[in-house]
Amino acid sequence: MHRRFHKRRWTLTCFLAAMVILPTAAVLQKDNDAQNKSAAHAYAEKEGAAQSVSWNVFSDGYGWEEETAPVAAEISAELPEQKASADAGEKPYPESWNLSSDTSVQRTSYGTYSGTRFFSLFSAGQVQNKTSIPNNTLIAESTAAPAFTIETSGEPQVLIMHTHTTESFEPYVRQNFDPAFNYRTTDPAYNMVSVGDAITAQLEAAGIGVIHNTTIHDYPSYNGSYDRSAETVRQILQQYPSIRVVLDIHRDAIQKDNTLIQPVVEINGKESAQVMIISGCDDGTMNMPNYMQNYHFACRLQENMEGMYAGLTRPILFDYRHYNQDLTTGSLLLEIGTHGNTLEQAQYAGELVGKALAQTLLKLKKE
Repeated sequence: MHRRFHKRRWTLTCFLAAMVILPTAAVLQKDNDAQNKSAAHAYAEKEGAAQSVSWNVFSDGYGWEEETAPVAAEISAELPEQKASADAGEKPYPESWNLSSDTSVQRTSYGTYSGTRFFSLFSAGQVQNKTSIPNNTLIAESTAAPAFTIETSGEPQVLIMHTHTTESFEPYVRQNFDPAFNYRTTDPAYNMVSVGDAITAQLEAAGIGVIHNTTIHDYPSYNGSYDRSAETVRQILQQYPSIRVVLDIHRDAIQKDNTLIQPVVEINGKESAQVMIISGCDDGTMNMPNYMQNYHFACRLQENMEGMYAGLTRPILFDYRHYNQDLTTGSLLLEIGTHGNTLEQAQYAGELVGKALAQTLLKLKKE
């Protein structure tokens, strides 16, 4: 009888404890989940956009299309004005639109991803690992410092350039698009040059020497543009050996049938396109022995961008890509939005990237 009494008393005590602990844990978990919800998720809920927890399979970071040709081994801090240049060039931006009711522009906001390909960086941001290198190795490497320091003596430290210079955007937020427009224009007021201008302005405002090269490498021929941009970069590096960072500024292309995807996030009350860094990995055939040093810089920049502006970034794409990232130890490709984003959203993203980049580089200032 005595043993049974103790057993019943112990069972009753466990039951009462569970009645108290479990609801409390549920409340704490709910509060923790609410605190951890990113600005991107909150914005998507406001817009009624779908919440994705898996990678966007429609985007591989190639831009409008992948090249088929083989790839060889001074401004104020204000955003540039959005108006046509005096010389629109050979491929002008459309002045009128033939919108189709069979098309649509879907606004969404990409948040935190799950799955074995993804891991989070220590302070902010994520990486998508599409290589055979174990995630644990890349997590350890993500804490390493970039391989370079910078100076603020006036010598150029950063080169902003564009392999696919003519990539362009939607003109404004709208529900349908013009299927006849292939989102390319030689007009620098409407292509990647305007986004590069926004990044450049922030670096200059921070006292960091920068060159923005606006050479068109992808028109009239798209194929071979990486060969041509590599030659441009080599010439500039030879002329300015002080350059430590080379950023190739693109925009992505995400489309499902007749639907363009417009990934946006609200930051400081204004809509920004979301941004993705591509850091290439060598599979032994790309002559990129220092690819991991680029990755170190990518992680540092990603953490600063996402830490300063929650929801701005999509995960770093770490994949077997070349993209001329053998030319320095600070060479990265940045996808600023997609062809579904508006020019204004992309330019604002460029401004935010420029501010985060400036902070990243100033922390690497040579003592």
